[in-house]
Amino acid sequence: MHSLVRVEHVMGMAVSLDLDDQLPIDELERLADEVFDWLRVVDAIFSTYKADSEISRLGRGELRREECSGLVGEVLDRCAELWDETGGYFDINAGGVLDPSGYVKGWAVQRACDQLLERGSANHCLNAGGDVFVRGAPRGRERWRVGIRHPWEAMAVAWVLEVSDAAVATSGTYERGLHVVDPYRGVPATDLRSVTVVGPDLGTADAYATAALAMGNAGIDWLATLPGHECAVVTSDGRALRSDGLPVAAES
Repeated sequence: MHSLVRVEHVMGMAVSLDLDDQLPIDELERLADEVFDWLRVVDAIFSTYKADSEISRLGRGELRREECSGLVGEVLDRCAELWDETGGYFDINAGGVLDPSGYVKGWAVQRACDQLLERGSANHCLNAGGDVFVRGAPRGRERWRVGIRHPWEAMAVAWVLEVSDAAVATSGTYERGLHVVDPYRGVPATDLRSVTVVGPDLGTADAYATAALAMGNAGIDWLATLPGHECAVVTSDGRALRSDGLPVAAES
């Protein structure tokens, strides 16, 4: 029996998959193939960088919603719910074009991990550009360890978390610049440098992190109201804040 680690470039980023189940290697390879095939399907449908993607064509008015795949309708419906849950701060039209990527990446990873569980993988970690879902644990440990990147030092971490059966989503300004827009002011959000949300579903956690970043300092108090979620925030003036229940790893 074996474990398997695979890294591929898909959805415009490095995506790493760690399968740590006691399964034959050919079965692990098949599971990994299914994960990356699914992520390529998502990229083809939802990439805002591909002019021929369904989401790009929908945004330009070349397609009607009912002409798109069912996946597009599913994502748009959930984004509408998240707009309501976040008081309008998670707004897929805030940048002036239709862009649900603040939900899609986490949603795609979550669905891939749910499919892995259905197919017999109870111990895995899927990391898409720092948005992570883990299930079970690697051999010899009780939980997976997930590092949260330091928002100013690329080779350092701000926190290391120990999690199992959980999503860890981070939204920040340190890689893509000021790309999150405050939809009420119509300007890029600048108060917060990094927001991390830990919860049961990666798509939702990703959207919550994006919304909090858009809120600015008000997002710190808003995050504290989310049941079943923990959070960590680094402000643009260097304050590091975290909820009491954040599963920070003990120093070894």
